[in-house]
Formats: sequence, C-alpha cells, structure tokens
Amino acid sequence: MPGHHIPEPFCWDESFKVFYENLDQQHRILFSALFKLSQFPTEQDALTVMVAVMNAHFLTEEILMKRADYSERGPHKNAHDEFMSKIRGFHVPVSAADMNYCKDWLVNHIKDIDFKYKTKLTYQT
Repeated sequence: MPGHHIPEPFCWDESFKVFYENLDQQHRILFSALFKLSQFPTEQDALTVMVAVMNAHFLTEEILMKRADYSERGPHKNAHDEFMSKIRGFHVPVSAADMNYCKDWLVNHIKDIDFKYKTKLTYQT
C-alpha cells in the first residue's frame, strides 16, 4: 500500500491537522526539526534537537491518550517506541536514507495513526 505524499520542502500544512491546537503546534515543530536536520545532516545539534522534540511530543500525546482512556493507546505508544529506538541510533552525518525514513514515518504516522484519535482525546475531570 503506497504511503502519503511527502511534502517538499518538508513542512507542515493544514492536511496534517488533528484539531488539537497543542498537538498541531507540536507537529509543526517536528516538521521544522526534521527540515533543519535535512538541511544540516552533519550537525549534532540538529540531530539532538530532532530526537528531543520527537520524544517530548510523544510523551505529551501519550499522556493525553492515557487521560482519555484512548483504546488505541498501546499500539500507538509501541509505534512511538519503535521509532524512537531507531532514531536514537542515528549518528551524524545523518544519511539521506535515514532522513527519508523519518519524513515518511512522520507523514504516515500522523495521517494513518494520529488521525484515528481525532475527537477522542477529550476527557472529563
């Protein structure tokens, strides 16, 4: 099954909107961090930032899923964990193949996995 179109230049657009402003803003940051790393694949700081913002976003998302008792939380977290395991093994210079993997993963994760939680992350306090 073919994946979703990978935008070039690699930047967030309205087609990635999950309709939770905090998560949409974090997704914009993820796109920006990947774009910067693709522009500067030899810079350790760019790699470090990309890994850090991915991790922070995934933690936020997982907290929201837990609070909402979201039924797909387990598989969703597993997808995050597998991705984080892979990118934590990256070293500079980051290869074009690794960059393409990250871009493809993020686009398809948002559109195929994150879109499933639209309207389902609200909870009663």
